[in-house]
This record gives sequence, C-alpha cells and structure tokens, in this order.
Amino acid sequence: MTTKVKICGLKSEAALEAAIAGGADYVGLVFFPPSPRHVTPEAAKPLAAKARGRAQIVALMVDPDDALIDSVVAAVAPDLIQLHGDETPERAAEIHRRWGTPVMKAITVETAADAGAALGYRDAADLILFDARAPVDSTRPGGNGAAFDWRALTGVKEKVRYMLSGGLTPDNVAGAIRITGAGIVDVSSGVESRPGEKDPELIRRFIRAAKEA
Repeated sequence: MTTKVKICGLKSEAALEAAIAGGADYVGLVFFPPSPRHVTPEAAKPLAAKARGRAQIVALMVDPDDALIDSVVAAVAPDLIQLHGDETPERAAEIHRRWGTPVMKAITVETAADAGAALGYRDAADLILFDARAPVDSTRPGGNGAAFDWRALTGVKEKVRYMLSGGLTPDNVAGAIRITGAGIVDVSSGVESRPGEKDPELIRRFIRAAKEA
C-alpha cells in the first residue's frame, strides 16, 4: 500500500501547486500567528479553493476558540481539522460534533509514555498525529524540525489510526516509514529553504521518497 503524504504550512499558490503536482494527498494550512507558516482565513480561502477535490485540506489550529474555528471553517471548509495544542478529548469530540468535520489530534512524543496519551483520544479523534515534543523555549508546538525516537510508537501504533510527523525530510522519510509502518507522513520544515518558505524541489523529493518506500 502506497504511503500517503501531507505537506503542511503552505502559504503560496506555487508551493500548493508543487505539492499537488508532486502527488500530495493532504495539504495543510496553518492558522497560528506565532508560526512562520501562518495564514489568515482570508488568505487561505483561494488556496483552499485551488486544492479542493485534488487533495484533502487540513486546517491546523492550536487551542482554537469557537470564533477562530467558525472563521476558518467558513473560509476554507476543511476536510480535516488538526488540533495541535492542549485540547482535551472532550474538546476534540465537541469540535467534531459542532462543526461536522473530522478531527486529527496531535500528540507530542519524546517517550513511549507520551505516545500512550493517544489512546485517550481514540473515541474523540478520527486520526492521531504523532509529532516530536517541542523544545522548551519554542514559541510553537510543532514545525520545529525535530525528530523523535520512532520506536516510542511500538506499543501504540497498532491501536490508533495515525499520521507520522516530526523532523521528517526527503532523506529520512523512507527509513521512518520502514521503522514505524506509517501509512501517512507529514512534513513542513523538512521541505523548506528557510522557515515558512517551501522549496518545490524538496517537496517533490519528499513525496517521491515517501511513496517509493
């Protein structure tokens, strides 16, 4: 079965087209001002329109209030809402129920015990995103280019539907897939020339490496 790929943090039409042309299955839009990949709902609207029907649209938010979700859903109509903060299982389930959109919950991992937290979201989220724990001084919970020990997922990965993220690059994604068996992988900083600026060639290389793994 071919691995699916999510390219996250897209801000420009050129980067979006490179992702979709390269074979991306998911495209991610970030609605979190501290991130260099942040877009407003208004700026994201034409990107979502261009992606619709060609790839699954993912809206990433961090501990969003109802007003932000309202504005993002109205502008983007995402296929999937990615919750990348400290949202509880109850909040994740409420968001799915209220907006009628599937939810992916990010779980930050450093140890096997961290990965185990995903089990608490099995009934609340449609998909789990395993990401590396952010450095203590980081201003954002993801997109930091850090990897974690993929073996930490050993006791959990068969029990949840998940996407693998955290420090993936065109050079290491095949190895990550071999070790974890991940059916979906997610990349942001690993296909950038500098923070927030996607490199079309790195996007193509990443997707090719993932799908050939």
